[in-house]
Amino acid sequence: MIDIVPFDEGQALLDWIGLTDAIAEGHSLPKAEIADTFLYRDDDTLLTRSAWIDGLGIAVKAATIFPKNNEKGLRNVNGAMNLMSDVTGDLEAVVDFGLVTKWKTAGDSLLAARRLARPESENIVIIGAGTVAASLREAYGALFPNARFTIAGRRLESASALAAQYPATEATTDVEAAVRAADIITCATPARQIVLKGEWLHTGQHVDLIGAFRSDLREADTEALLRSRVFMDSRDTVLHDIGELRIPIEAGEYDPANVVADYYTLNGFTREADDITLFKNGGGAHLDLMTARYILDRWRAR
Repeated sequence: MIDIVPFDEGQALLDWIGLTDAIAEGHSLPKAEIADTFLYRDDDTLLTRSAWIDGLGIAVKAATIFPKNNEKGLRNVNGAMNLMSDVTGDLEAVVDFGLVTKWKTAGDSLLAARRLARPESENIVIIGAGTVAASLREAYGALFPNARFTIAGRRLESASALAAQYPATEATTDVEAAVRAADIITCATPARQIVLKGEWLHTGQHVDLIGAFRSDLREADTEALLRSRVFMDSRDTVLHDIGELRIPIEAGEYDPANVVADYYTLNGFTREADDITLFKNGGGAHLDLMTARYILDRWRAR
C-alpha cells in the first residue's frame, strides 16, 4: 500500500524539535549517496535531487522554481516528492512536496542553530518576507520561544504583513541596523545581489544562509565568510553547486579548507565566545529523505 501524505493532515503531526532530532539521527547512518541535476531557462529552474541512505530509504524530489510566479499570485516553488523502500525499492509514499520542502528547509537551519548559535540568543532577524521566512519564524520560535524577531525586507508592506502574523515580531527595511543588533541572522531571499555584508557582523552572532540554491546566486559577501567560522549541511552539495561558496572559491577569495565542518563531521564542535558562526543551508536530497521519512513515520504512527 502506498501512503499519500497531504499537507495539512501531515503537518498537524509534526514538531520542529522532533524533526531536528530526526535529521541528526539520519547523519549517524552511513553517508548518503546523492545526485543533483539542474536545468535552466533564464530565471526558471528545474532541480532534481535524489538520495539513498542505507537503512533509511531512497528519495527522489523534483522541484521547479519559477520566480515570476509571485507576480501572478502563484507559488514560485512546486514539484513532487517520492519515497522508496530501502529493502525492496518499492514506492512507499508520495509526500506533499510543499510539506517536505517547508519542514526540510527550516529544519535544516534549525538544527544548525541548535548546534552553533548561543542558547541565550534573544534577538533574531529574518531577512526576507516570503514563504520561507514564515517557516523560519515558526521554526526559530520553537527553539527560542522568548526571542524577539525582526522581519527585514526591501518592502515594508510585505515585511509588516508577515510580522503581523506573529507575536514579538516587528518589521523594518533597515537591514543593516537590524543585522548589527541581532544575535541570529537568518537570510532567505532570491536576490541576485548581496544582501548581507560582513562588515555588519560582530562576535557572538550566528548567521544562517538559505536563499542561494544555484551556482550563480549568493546572499552574503566574501567578507562575511572570511570573518566567520563556516559550516554547511553537506560539502558535497554546497561547495561546487551553490554560488555562496563556489563564486568566492573560483575567484580565489576563499579557501574551501577553511570550512570547519558539515553535519557529518560536526560532532564535538564547541563555539567560543568571540566566534561568528556562519551556516550555509544547501538543502540536499539526503535532507529531503530524512524529512520525508520523519513525516511518514509520524503519519503511520498517528
